[in-house]
Amino acid sequence: MPPTPAVPHGKRPTLADVAARAGVSTALVSIVMRDAKGAGAATRERVLEAAQEIGYRPDARARLLRSHRSHLLGVQFGLQHPFHSDLLEGIYAVAEPAGYQIALSAVAAGRGEQRATDALLADRCEALILLGPQAPAARLAELAGQLPVVSVARRLRGTALGVEVVRTADDEGARQAVDHLVALGHRDIAHIDGGRAPGAADRRRGYRTAMSRHGLADRVHVLPGGLTEEDGAAGAHALLDATPLPTAVLAFNDRSAAGVLDTFLRARVSVPDEVSVIGFDDSHLARLAHINLTTVGQDIPRLAELAVGRAIARLGGERTATGEAVVAPHLVIRGTTAGPA
Repeated sequence: MPPTPAVPHGKRPTLADVAARAGVSTALVSIVMRDAKGAGAATRERVLEAAQEIGYRPDARARLLRSHRSHLLGVQFGLQHPFHSDLLEGIYAVAEPAGYQIALSAVAAGRGEQRATDALLADRCEALILLGPQAPAARLAELAGQLPVVSVARRLRGTALGVEVVRTADDEGARQAVDHLVALGHRDIAHIDGGRAPGAADRRRGYRTAMSRHGLADRVHVLPGGLTEEDGAAGAHALLDATPLPTAVLAFNDRSAAGVLDTFLRARVSVPDEVSVIGFDDSHLARLAHINLTTVGQDIPRLAELAVGRAIARLGGERTATGEAVVAPHLVIRGTTAGPA
């Protein structure tokens, strides 16, 4: 093949560059890249080889826009939440084989949910998957009036909002945690809750229900908390200031549990010898060797499968009868729980 000028440094290779490299027309390169009929096997191989040599990659988004479909699923997530990162991996694994790309928009300090969802709408996303949204129900209903919306990890009352809901049975997860601790012999079990975070009310209710079922209603101890390590640390400090310490703590999530572990470590309180600690989510944080956290696992592959599947189904005009899918949790026992001393 005769040498052709290299693509200038920093310039994205085009169909014309591939055509020049392969010695064929731009139209023929387009046929090959679209995997359409009209190119022989040898020509197709030469074009693909030329594309690889100069680093050409088809612009899938531009092609979709020309077809008046973006095939983009917009995902809003919390930048600081390990559980959301794990969910994103699952969502990509399900969406891409189904022919959909993912557009991400983060919620962070100084960037609220309104800005996050507005950015996804501006990207021409066909549906939204919102991870742990905290926006008012009226805002979610407004979004659902524009395009399909799937809320993950937040219970919504009724189905009138038009929002599909995919969530874990949070109350059942908290009950499993309490059952595990009681089976180990614990009776003084405190709960550092999640405040107004999605799932917090259900986990709080599950904790209270399980304590009552075991005849421990008089030992229920709920401390205000939240989503972060700082919230868990504040709850742990409150426990340290009171006497005696409970023999076990159920934290709202793995981040909160990490804050509890750090506080106890600094106070020379041994976990699990003096106090057992359980988190919630089974995020990658819980699986770190130096944390090794007993936690309530959420079925991330199933949650992702349902979230993407329901978004695509709604794009196809389908709607589920209930508007809600609830996934069972499972306890993951590691090194932060043991029988009381």
